[in-house]
Amino acid sequence: MTRPLILLGVSRSGTTLLRVILDRSPGIAIPDESFFVPLLARRHGQQIDAERFLDDVARIPTIRDWGVSVADVAGRVRSGMPTGVAIAAIFDAYAEAAGKPRWGDKTPMYMRHLELLDGVFADAQYVHLVRDGRDAALSFLQMPEGTFTRTWAHPTTPEQFACLWRKEVGDARSLGRRVGASRYHEVRYEDLVAEPETTVSAICTFAAIPFEPAMLDYTGAVDVSGKPHQQRLLTPPTSGVRSWREDMSVDDVAAFEAVAGDLLDELGYEVASSSSGGARSALARSWYDARLTAWNASASLVQRSPLWRRRHPRLSA
Repeated sequence: MTRPLILLGVSRSGTTLLRVILDRSPGIAIPDESFFVPLLARRHGQQIDAERFLDDVARIPTIRDWGVSVADVAGRVRSGMPTGVAIAAIFDAYAEAAGKPRWGDKTPMYMRHLELLDGVFADAQYVHLVRDGRDAALSFLQMPEGTFTRTWAHPTTPEQFACLWRKEVGDARSLGRRVGASRYHEVRYEDLVAEPETTVSAICTFAAIPFEPAMLDYTGAVDVSGKPHQQRLLTPPTSGVRSWREDMSVDDVAAFEAVAGDLLDELGYEVASSSSGGARSALARSWYDARLTAWNASASLVQRSPLWRRRHPRLSA
């Protein structure tokens, strides 16, 4: 199993841009979002039964859409092997088909499953892309309907998004402190778009993958025809695409900062309001945490049950 590079970041923080750039390195292949890592980890526990594992692989549309077949994975897995190694075999098959020696993953949903992720891939490296949460909120709350599945914890207001942003960024930074600098590298989105060559070169040095200036010349090489929320990939990295100072109301800024102003300040971002949170913000965070916990518990229950296979028939090649 090759050492994975996991790109972390709250939704709408620029992780797709970073994925597209890094995927152009000859040293790594990073596919579109996977979604299936928690699913397979929950369904197979610590070790796999190869037949059951491959039967599940045959039911996951993402793997088929990557061009990876059950046969591509079958020769890489055996009963009794650790589940994380078996899951990595799927990515290894993808990377091999792309002619790359290493694989990565970029799935913002995994910000809710960092402990599981680190248990599955014990030697993974992480690049955490942090964006000013108010700009990320503007982008997130303007996402078209149907872009992604809405959970019970799906934010619909700046205050609710602040709860998500505060928790996910804080959890990822805690992971970074736990695993250390050799496995965790933190990057600002604002630096990525302002100084892309310097920022990406530093990431490549951290990950020990080749950097080439042509990695930044991705426009025209990315198909976003079916992805209305990713049209910015048709242009080079650009600063100021979203500006909370211009586009977010004073009340919405105050609501966001009441929940997450402390983390904004810790990260070095300007805090515009004097709001210090209080009971309402504490209640909002508690309510978000409760909804997220309930959603994760229900999803885990369904994924572990026979119901999952009935809902996901085997796919044709």
